[in-house]
Amino acid sequence: MFKKINKFITLAALGLAFSNPAVADNTVEDFQVWGNATALGNFGFINPQNPDLKKFRWWMEGQGRFGNDATQFTQSLIRPGLGYAVTDKIVVWAGYAWAPTAEPLAARPFNEHRIWQQVTWADNFSFGRLSTRSRFEQRFFDHNAPIAGNDDVGHRFRQLVKLAVPMPTIDPNLSFIVQSELFIAMNTVDNPAFISRGYDQNRAFVGLGYKVNQFATVEVGYMNQFINRPHSARADQMMHNFVANLFLNF
Repeated sequence: MFKKINKFITLAALGLAFSNPAVADNTVEDFQVWGNATALGNFGFINPQNPDLKKFRWWMEGQGRFGNDATQFTQSLIRPGLGYAVTDKIVVWAGYAWAPTAEPLAARPFNEHRIWQQVTWADNFSFGRLSTRSRFEQRFFDHNAPIAGNDDVGHRFRQLVKLAVPMPTIDPNLSFIVQSELFIAMNTVDNPAFISRGYDQNRAFVGLGYKVNQFATVEVGYMNQFINRPHSARADQMMHNFVANLFLNF
């Protein structure tokens, strides 16, 4: 029974990961390399005698992305945040992100600043570990962004679903990873060719995860990223990304 469920969940997750919409003829493609390091922890170290402090969490994330066939800087992200564990499976978060952006995502370099809120959920099942992340972002842009006014704020919703299936027959620390993240723009800014309400992009990832020790896990794999530009003179974009992630949990 569990073997059948395991196979069903894996096939369903694969279908989700590769469920990008049909790509138009004018879609441009690029190969990119992404590196990410994310550290999570709690504030129990302040006073180990107070268990409630462990419910308060911190998040620190850094990313570097290189495009145009991985020959130049494209985007980076610095994303700190604070959270509170509602239960042992559900954590609510809020934070800030800085995202300097350049070609091929932008015609000219600009800075983006974000305020974000999210809810994360994770649980272990017989077939593996299933987790979700629901994130809202308020996006602010500097004067170099292709937007009519500096006061325009883009609101975006992101939903990530991730499945990690253990592979104990190969290595007890190895897992097969499949995930998909859908982005929805919640509003249209003054310049609709820059941000338009509706489907924004999807990121589908498949790869392997390895638990190095009780604190560190490494994930590497392929991400297919499709960016939708329905009202822009610029073509839609499809990125083929090699992604390496380091997750630290303290």
